[in-house]
Amino acid sequence: MPVVEASVVVPVPPALAFAVSQTTAPVRYRWDPFIREQHFADGATRPGKGVRTFTRSRHGIVMVSEYVSYNPPSNVGMKMVRGPWFFEVFAGGWRFGPAAEPGHATAVWRYSFRCRPAWLRPVAERIGVWLLGRDIRRRIQGYARGCADPVVLDAARETLGHD
Repeated sequence: MPVVEASVVVPVPPALAFAVSQTTAPVRYRWDPFIREQHFADGATRPGKGVRTFTRSRHGIVMVSEYVSYNPPSNVGMKMVRGPWFFEVFAGGWRFGPAAEPGHATAVWRYSFRCRPAWLRPVAERIGVWLLGRDIRRRIQGYARGCADPVVLDAARETLGHD
C-alpha cells in the first residue's frame, strides 16, 4: 500500500502542536489549505475515537472519516468510511513529539491508501503518491504557519485541558 509522509518542526510545545492540528472551523480554515469544509458528523461536537467527520477538499472531493485513535498530545489516526470511488482504502495518522530544540515540536503526518479498480492500481497509485505527496507537503506547511498564527494559537490554547 503506498504511503506519503511529511514532517515539520514547529515553535510550540507538543501539546499545543497537537491542539493546533485539531482546531475546527472557522479557525481551521486559516491554516489548512486542503479543507474547504469540515464538520463533525452524527451529532458529535468534539474529536475522539469513533467520531466521524465530513470533509470537502479544495478539489471538491468529499470524504467521511472516522477517528480510529485520539491520544492527545501525541497522535491521532483516521480511516475513510466513505469517500471518492478511486480510493478502496485511505487512512492517515499524525504524530507529535518534542523536537531537539526546547519548546518546539516535531509533527509527522502520514497517509496510506489503495486505489481501485485493481487493473488501474499501478498507474493510479503512482499518480496518487505524487498528488497526495504534494498535498500533504502543502498542508503541513500551512499547519506550520498556523503554529505561528496568534488567532490559531489562541483557539488551540482554549482546547488544552478539555481532552
